[in-house]
Amino acid sequence: MNYISREEICEYLNPIYDLERLIGRISYKTANPRDLIAFRSSLEMLPYIKRLLGEFNSELLAELGRELDPLQDIFQLIGNAIVEDPPITVREGGIIKDGYNQEADRLRQAKTEGKNWLAELEAKEKEKTGIKTLKVKFNKVFGYYFEVTNSFKDQVPDYYVRKQTLTNAERFTTDELKQLEDIIMGAEEKLVSLEYDLFCEVRDKIGAEVIRIQKTAKSIAGIDVFCSLSVVATRRNYVKPSINDKGVIQIKNGRHPVVEQMMRDDMFVANDTFLDNGKNRLSVITGPNMAGKSTYMPQVALIVLMAQLGSFVPAQEADIGICDRIFTRVGASDDLASGQSTFMVEMTEVANILRNATRNSLLVLDEIGRGTSTFDGLSIAWAVIEHISNSKLLGAKTLFATHYHELTELEGTIAGVKNYCIAVKEQGDDIVFLRKIVRGGADKSYGIQVAKLAGVPDSVIARAKEIAEELSDADITARAKEITEISSNITQHKAVPKPDEVDLQQLSFFDTVKDDDIIRELDSLELSTMTPLDAMNTLYRLQTKLKNRWKETG
Repeated sequence: MNYISREEICEYLNPIYDLERLIGRISYKTANPRDLIAFRSSLEMLPYIKRLLGEFNSELLAELGRELDPLQDIFQLIGNAIVEDPPITVREGGIIKDGYNQEADRLRQAKTEGKNWLAELEAKEKEKTGIKTLKVKFNKVFGYYFEVTNSFKDQVPDYYVRKQTLTNAERFTTDELKQLEDIIMGAEEKLVSLEYDLFCEVRDKIGAEVIRIQKTAKSIAGIDVFCSLSVVATRRNYVKPSINDKGVIQIKNGRHPVVEQMMRDDMFVANDTFLDNGKNRLSVITGPNMAGKSTYMPQVALIVLMAQLGSFVPAQEADIGICDRIFTRVGASDDLASGQSTFMVEMTEVANILRNATRNSLLVLDEIGRGTSTFDGLSIAWAVIEHISNSKLLGAKTLFATHYHELTELEGTIAGVKNYCIAVKEQGDDIVFLRKIVRGGADKSYGIQVAKLAGVPDSVIARAKEIAEELSDADITARAKEITEISSNITQHKAVPKPDEVDLQQLSFFDTVKDDDIIRELDSLELSTMTPLDAMNTLYRLQTKLKNRWKETG
């Protein structure tokens, strides 16, 4: 790597404006004189950049160098025509340099030196006629004229034309004085108009070279990208990734390229990642809010994206499989103007992902199913995981963050699903986020502790703990395990025991066998044709029916 030449190129790139934007303004005839000066200052750097590119061995940089046209003819045109510090508007003059156009020079000279010209003409006529009292004067009615007192009117030459007779003097004009008058009187207005025309002419000449300029702008953009990536990789200790076509994404001590720069004293915690098209296809990531899930998942997506665009990546090692697309569903947003709630927006994005992703895509999904009831949200998240993990339906590599801990039951049941969680250290009622991704699933979200960290009043926190304890008995995790077992049996085509073959005392919601209609309904179910979601909904409905019956009977 030629660091010195790279730094030189960066220095030359700094003064270059957005060439494509400038040529767009020029082509649409909206560019002002300062735009042309900015364009010229940009073109001034091109020969130096082109020379430095020849010092690199990269074929890609060599190709960019060959495509880089220094545009020296345009540089010279602007330099010859436009003053260094022009006004921003095009109709107030002061745009065109001296020496670019003879007529403009004459008008400019007339504007600034008109009085000198009149004085010179007056002196010349005095000497020629011998009239010592001859004066050049001006009024708004007659313009410029020679005034000769009556005592010298006999010496007035024949080529003088009388304009006015006064009591004590006569007023005359000549062809030369008329020409000076025309020049002086209309010089400023004519100069402004002429400079505008000349500026438009220069602008049109540059606009005619739009193809050349766009080609050079594209080359400069490529050089700028590679220089930026090189500088960042050097300064932030990035590594060169390996690229594979096996669908494996293996990252060791990966870091978020933006978040790590916001952390002080190297406090950012690096994490590993392993995804493939087989047993590690979908990672279910659990853990508390604020623990780092929403940093870790975009981090993986960014590393994959950076590797595929040719950049070094923030990691200790990286072997990146080629992805055709990266889909993300992160964060909460709405579109109320068109009548879409946050949940509707989320579902629309999920639908788009499931319809357009392929097995070679990378999916980053965060909190699918929030914004609706617990059972609906869990059911949707569960079904999405089943769809994605099924290689016949999708089979994409996926990072799936969730607070539905029941989904951790899917590891070992659905092929390719693995559980990960954010490590947390508990200190009494407080928690410490370790920011480390580890194997396994979390059994709680520590939401109350996070609320405490956020400053929620202690009275609210205390009451939340009481309510959480009361609701813990209604946890659906146990039911999710039962659904998982049913799903596993259906998936593996195992025989599912009929209700009369099951120890009913083991099912918390079948404490009695007196409810014959429920038993008959269970016996009539065709479990081999039910999806896990249908099975879960059926169990929930039967349990609700049983509880309502208990309430009626006391």
